[in-house]
Amino acid sequence: MSVGLIALLDDVAALAKVAAASVDDVATLAAKADAKAAGVVIDDAAVTPRYVTGFSAARELPIIGRIAIGSLKNKLLILLPAAMALSLLAPQVITPLLMIGGVYLCYEGAEKLFELFFPHEALEHEAQVEPIAIDPKSFEEQKIASAIKTDFILSAEIMVITLGAASEAGLVTQAVILAVVGIGITIGVYGVVALIVKADDFGLALAGSEIRPPLGSALRGFGRALVLGMPYFLSGLGILGTAAMVWVGGGIILHGFEEYGFDALPHLIHDAGAAVEHAVPPAWLGAILAWLVGAIASGIIGVIIGLAMIPVVSRVLSPLWRRIKSLIRRKPGASPGAPHG
Repeated sequence: MSVGLIALLDDVAALAKVAAASVDDVATLAAKADAKAAGVVIDDAAVTPRYVTGFSAARELPIIGRIAIGSLKNKLLILLPAAMALSLLAPQVITPLLMIGGVYLCYEGAEKLFELFFPHEALEHEAQVEPIAIDPKSFEEQKIASAIKTDFILSAEIMVITLGAASEAGLVTQAVILAVVGIGITIGVYGVVALIVKADDFGLALAGSEIRPPLGSALRGFGRALVLGMPYFLSGLGILGTAAMVWVGGGIILHGFEEYGFDALPHLIHDAGAAVEHAVPPAWLGAILAWLVGAIASGIIGVIIGLAMIPVVSRVLSPLWRRIKSLIRRKPGASPGAPHG
């Protein structure tokens, strides 16, 4: 899994470099953007498989395809024009928007932890936030909509990070880089997701193959191992996705605080990581541990913020949103108590 994601990030970096090859040093800026967005890309790849868990094998690829199409629409039709407009007209609002997205990621990750430790209360919270669909078609539509919503936040983080790294380039070049990086990441991430969720079906086919020994025996053994191991792998991937949500979200919020001058906590975390790095030889191990200190600290901040958002979403934001939707759906001229056709 990690090797595949590293290869994916390398491919995305290569795509960005090709897009900017004819424009001075923009290739370097695009590559830097990919490195900064790596955590969000891993988050995206780790989170998405849980949205197809529980569906029949025949529905998995169509669901992934619909989410991927929604992701492309998010990036190319909404986020790219919005990012260019913000860069040109209101660059000062980019950081607050990033922080709002970070809060949402923290909430999503903390919600999964809340569900793990307090399943009964989590069901009540979900019922308050969004009624659970009973029929399979509505349930599938809910899952796809939820996945595309989460992807929108992750895609926004990727696009804004890329825009920030390529801020020195011209508007046309920025747009090209954003488009190519967005398309490359979408194809790569959802290609990896498709391989992950169909690995057990591939294993089942191998386990039932009739190829003669010794090759056939090895393939059948590998197939059985895939079938038996994928549930554990997907569970681990779900844990990684949750951890990535709170880590990335917490890190975005901390970075936003630092930009606005509230830098005591970010500096404390940085100093702690630097102390660990200098105290632990060899250098590569110290660097890994320093990164781990920062990731854990960002994750703790993310969990705290996310847990604090759960009652806010249940008691304030969700009722307010339902009220707004009811007002939008109400027919013009209908009285508040009148039935709607």
